[in-house]
Amino acid sequence: MLSALPISTAELSKIDWESLLTTWGVKLGAALAVLLVGLWVSRWLANLLPRAMGRAGADAMLSNFLRNVTYALGAVVVVIAALGTLGVQTASLLAVIGAAGLAIGLALKDSLSNIASGVMLVSLRPFRVGDVVTIAGQTGTVQTVRIFQTVLSGPDKQTFTIPNNLITSSPIVNLTAQPLRRIELVIGIGYGDDIQVAREAALEVMRADERILEDPEPDVLVYELATSSVNLGIRCFVRPPDWFATKTALNERIKLAFDRSGISIPYPQQDMHLYLHGADGQELSLDRLLRDGKGAPAALGAAKPQNDAG
Repeated sequence: MLSALPISTAELSKIDWESLLTTWGVKLGAALAVLLVGLWVSRWLANLLPRAMGRAGADAMLSNFLRNVTYALGAVVVVIAALGTLGVQTASLLAVIGAAGLAIGLALKDSLSNIASGVMLVSLRPFRVGDVVTIAGQTGTVQTVRIFQTVLSGPDKQTFTIPNNLITSSPIVNLTAQPLRRIELVIGIGYGDDIQVAREAALEVMRADERILEDPEPDVLVYELATSSVNLGIRCFVRPPDWFATKTALNERIKLAFDRSGISIPYPQQDMHLYLHGADGQELSLDRLLRDGKGAPAALGAAKPQNDAG
């Protein structure tokens, strides 16, 4: 094993420690000053940008996104400048960073896809901070759009953090982009019930609710003659913040109004017909036996079991 080469006292005495400390001490101090001041300036500029854009009426989501990008780029420039102050050849460093960036970019293509998607979201702006949206299968209020992710606040106080590339690659439903939102209830009534009575009962409930707008006018349509019911489409418009509370209230009030008007809300039913074979092979209907006054237990006892095995 190689041992360390001894350095003699004479060789140490030949080193100009004062010049060395002066030269490198100044460089280290200057590099540290460039780093600290540069990071402070980057943060100051990044925080100044949202305020300036806010005065210009820019969207808060776009302002916050550009603030994060500005600080990240500023930090990279400051670090390179600090290394240049130390005497590091930044040209070769930039070449190394470029090659490393290419390799890292290939390894982190999904992350870069999120960044590109984030730029698309803040540029095209399919939604804004505070909008209620359905994206990537989740519904919530937009809190912020970051470089890699978008954060939603769910109705039950959940926090959804969704990668940006999932948002741009799937349909985006903005539930509050328009000033109005429609409530649509599909409620079935019995075939023996009066459609006009049911319509008037539902319209009366909607007209009595101040949250429901008069224009467009509420309406009740026959949507379908279904298997077990006549399905009515009960429709009205409200402002987006009133949508959920109004919809749940209408469900309850229309049910009570139908009860008062004698309107039934049927459920799926099946009629079963039971046929028995008597001792003489004659087919017997249980309904007919009961109608003719014959006892069902006796008929069942006289019936022969049917062997379908063949």
